[in-house]
Amino acid sequence: MQVTDPIADYLTRIRNAQLAGHRIVEIPASKLKKRITEILFEQGYILKYTFDADAAHKQGLIKIALKYDPVSKKPVIQKLTRVSRPGLRKFAGSTEIPRVINGLGIMIVSTSRGVMTDKQAREHNVGGELLCYVY
Repeated sequence: MQVTDPIADYLTRIRNAQLAGHRIVEIPASKLKKRITEILFEQGYILKYTFDADAAHKQGLIKIALKYDPVSKKPVIQKLTRVSRPGLRKFAGSTEIPRVINGLGIMIVSTSRGVMTDKQAREHNVGGELLCYVY
């Protein structure tokens, strides 16, 4: 089956794995998905990740260890939403990038300097495509 929106598929797989209470989720890899995974790890939303080469998938697999609250057993990622989609792209300049819950969450932005968080994009003074937000 051909996936028309790989980023939405990536986010949905994480969301579904959390709802089912899984510890690990496997996702077909791409450079963009690898970078989003690195950002989620840097920001503390996932425990750890590995990039595995797999014959069935050209670019390999991303294995993500999901993070849960030790007391309540609820997932750390409360909301994971796609902003820009293939049918309706959303772009913003460095000053127009929206803050997610007054800076408590992150917006992942694809810029000319690579994929980064909203905070990093503002620091580098670059705008770009608003991929998704996480909190």
